[in-house]
Amino acid sequence: MRKPSTIKIGKNIQDIRKSNGYTQEKLAEAIEVSVRYVSDIEQDRAKPLYEVLIKICNLFNIGINQIFSKYLKITENKTLEYTISGYDKLSEKDKETIKHLIMYFNK
Repeated sequence: MRKPSTIKIGKNIQDIRKSNGYTQEKLAEAIEVSVRYVSDIEQDRAKPLYEVLIKICNLFNIGINQIFSKYLKITENKTLEYTISGYDKLSEKDKETIKHLIMYFNK
């Protein structure tokens, strides 16, 4: 029997955290875990509890599919990168700048 592949989501969680401007310390405090635990998750040395995953999703307003996107066979739009997931937290001026840049590059 083939050994199942290991699911590694640490890098995704780290990318999501960084794109939202969170340090490991700030994330740990927000989801009520230790900084060491956050570090272990991001380095794939520990698997997060379901409760922790839900807290991360709720904190960053994302779906669980964004964390596991590499492993899911979803045909939905997966082009949203974590680098823009903090868009809704930007000022209106910054949002307008981004809109203008997108329009410029799409021409």
